[in-house]
Amino acid sequence: MAEIRTEPVILTTERLVLRAPRESDIDAVFAACQDPEIQRWTVVPSPYRRADAEFFVRDLATDGWRTGANRIWCVFERGSGALVGSQALVRRENDPGCAEIGWWAAKEFRGRGYTTEAARAVSRFGLRELGLRRLEWLAYVGNAGSRAVAERVGYRFEGTLRSYAEQRGVFHDAWVASLLASDQD
Repeated sequence: MAEIRTEPVILTTERLVLRAPRESDIDAVFAACQDPEIQRWTVVPSPYRRADAEFFVRDLATDGWRTGANRIWCVFERGSGALVGSQALVRRENDPGCAEIGWWAAKEFRGRGYTTEAARAVSRFGLRELGLRRLEWLAYVGNAGSRAVAERVGYRFEGTLRSYAEQRGVFHDAWVASLLASDQD
């Protein structure tokens, strides 16, 4: 396995820049996470307060990069600089060769392929640069948009985990898919 990188890494794609959240992103993160669909399908707090956006930027992302346990990127459109979403790789404590990938997309930027483009870049980074052998994608059953992104990136559907994924004290059935280092070109 490759050396653990703890400094934030900037990833770029044809249309996007992915970088660690900054203080100047708090307002945009707060605004995006007001979307009921982000609150429905992710573990962001609901209702989502400004203090939650501050915690996301100042603590969760900063500590995650410092420890290597939770790498979080804000995703920006190159042309406009607008926040289009977020991506994350969360390391498995019991399996250092595995991480879970997750994302959310700002409502006004859905349907443009940005989340797929960003997820490809993050997946490539995890498998090639971090030397992970396995990435896992999980989503609550019914989150068809997230599943479509995972499939377009190349994640292979493995099944449904019953009463598996906790969200604000309630356990939901979850879909699971994986991408292995050996699946990459």
